[in-house]
Amino acid sequence: MKTYRILGIALLALGLTGIVVADEAADMAAMQKKLNAEVAEQPFSAEDEAKIDLYIRNALKDGITPPEYRGSHWQPGWTCRNLRRYSWSEYRSCRYYRRYHGRYYY
Repeated sequence: MKTYRILGIALLALGLTGIVVADEAADMAAMQKKLNAEVAEQPFSAEDEAKIDLYIRNALKDGITPPEYRGSHWQPGWTCRNLRRYSWSEYRSCRYYRRYHGRYYY
């Protein structure tokens, strides 16, 4: 009889754990769906990328040395893409700096 009671308690605990895990999975799915929607809402501008490539080609042709970063948004471990949300000119300058020096800002 004692074995059945322990078995019943164990099954109840497993059942409750399954409910919690299922609830967490539903929450994760909802968060992923929201994140996907946020990313999809951000504009993609291929023509602007073409303008940046033209800017970089012209600056390289003219021998212009890109300045070191002077803004307040750059963080170690970032790429130029992280700067795009703050300033188009900082993003463009970062792309040129990386092309010219072969590395990101320090």
